[in-house]
Amino acid sequence: MTIGEMLDCTAEKFPDNEALVCLHQNIRWTYKEFLAKVNQAARAFLAIDVKRGDRVGIWSPNRYEWTVTQFATAKIGAILVNLNPAYGAYELEYAMNLSGISVLVTADRFKASDYRQTLYELAPELKASAAGKIKARRLADLRAVVNMDTEQHAGMWSWAEFIEFADQVDQKNVDKIQSQLQFDDPINIQFTSGTTGSPKGAALTHHNILNNGFFVGESQRLSEKDRLVIPVPLYHCFGMVMGNLGCVTHGSTMIYPGEGFEPKAVLQAVHQEKATALYGVPTMFIAELADPEFETYDLSTLRTGIMAGSICPAEVMKKVNGKMNMKEVQIAYGMTETSPVSTQTSSQDPFEKQVTTVGRTQPHLENKIIEPASGNIVARGTIGELCTRGYSVMLKYWNNAEKTRETIDDSGWMHTGDLATMDEDGYIQIVGRIKDMVIRGGENIYPKEVEEFLYTHPSIEEVQVTGIPNEKFGEELVAWVKLRPDADSVDADDLIAFCKGKIAHYKIPRNYKFVEAFPMTVTGKIQKFKMREMSIEEMGLKK
Repeated sequence: MTIGEMLDCTAEKFPDNEALVCLHQNIRWTYKEFLAKVNQAARAFLAIDVKRGDRVGIWSPNRYEWTVTQFATAKIGAILVNLNPAYGAYELEYAMNLSGISVLVTADRFKASDYRQTLYELAPELKASAAGKIKARRLADLRAVVNMDTEQHAGMWSWAEFIEFADQVDQKNVDKIQSQLQFDDPINIQFTSGTTGSPKGAALTHHNILNNGFFVGESQRLSEKDRLVIPVPLYHCFGMVMGNLGCVTHGSTMIYPGEGFEPKAVLQAVHQEKATALYGVPTMFIAELADPEFETYDLSTLRTGIMAGSICPAEVMKKVNGKMNMKEVQIAYGMTETSPVSTQTSSQDPFEKQVTTVGRTQPHLENKIIEPASGNIVARGTIGELCTRGYSVMLKYWNNAEKTRETIDDSGWMHTGDLATMDEDGYIQIVGRIKDMVIRGGENIYPKEVEEFLYTHPSIEEVQVTGIPNEKFGEELVAWVKLRPDADSVDADDLIAFCKGKIAHYKIPRNYKFVEAFPMTVTGKIQKFKMREMSIEEMGLKK
């Protein structure tokens, strides 16, 4: 199936079910109404001459226009290019030119980012251009910009103006194009989040992401009765695949609490909308649990949801399971290049497996763990690199054949770069990134193991461990620690004493940095390479 066909089927089956609730924009549409909005936008894209295979960029926080654009482009075979809402001018120019975006749908601004001003800086020709007839030196492929603002801006159509073009095209044209699309056509380009360097554009198909959204939802037992709060960014797989496509494949309701993540807005959305499911990265759940008014919200309707996007601390998982009533919350693991989920826990798993592993291999996928140097499969319980194969593996990195060859081998295995173990029952534990592993005096240290231990300290709310250079041992550990607001005063000596005798001496961090926040991507992934760089700078270790 294609994404457009799936939406048609769901709207026919559950026409009166709520499809999309966008609280900050006061939008509440049934599947019948949502399909009508999507078809209208699809006709508008055809009217401005968007063809199958053309790249349409979306640069916006979570809004209803984002989701309408997602499904409208899928119906006509245009490739949606997800642009990070936090991008600055340099990153935007890089991503737009790499993917060849000809039409850009954009918000006007988000938080401190002024998108319109950034575009005028990158393409000053916009100000003197007629809308839809842009010729910009630095953005050579760009010809049209649709701005979600209600006001008109030089060189851009407003969303309302753009939607009016739909009247020029018959719905039969959309239906005809949709019927010719193939399930394995590329339909989406998602940029890797840049935790380890320059983003690469993963090209994903209908088949990749539609099936992944479906199986993620199946694991949670989603149905037309479920209502899912989606505070994670739509531009990322977590939002648009696990969230939007997970709902659409099951007739469930997509609920957006706000443009960006705010703990109060999320708790309010669950309370007000009687949500049954909630998504988030660990840092989001930590913030929700720490909200001073947490106890005033009714979370009794919650049943399931997913915690993913980065390694999930066991202590946080236990609190989400208990205090947030998410008895069936699941851990999911994967990466943009695998659409994204390749392993998931089940509510039927033993509790210990739910809080210490990322579950087992998803249906119709394969996982293996190899010794990175030789490529040989390692014994059960042995640390190695996790590789994934199956329907979820991306087509390629867009316009980057060399990186594609480095990442997907001749047998179709996607090399994740993650270090993991697999037990006799197939449960997989992620122990870190190959690049994160610290070698101290010849001993391999996996930061996650140290982090999990430090999480048991009553004063620690969040902790991240990375390596820094050391003259004697080659590398040494540094722990970045965020203390609980109500915690007793704790210093480095206290934490070293807490570790002594409980973990091996070489695993005990000798360096500590107490922080209020961590450097992270917009999706909530900790950027350990930035932590490392900052620690090296502050500690004078550059030499």
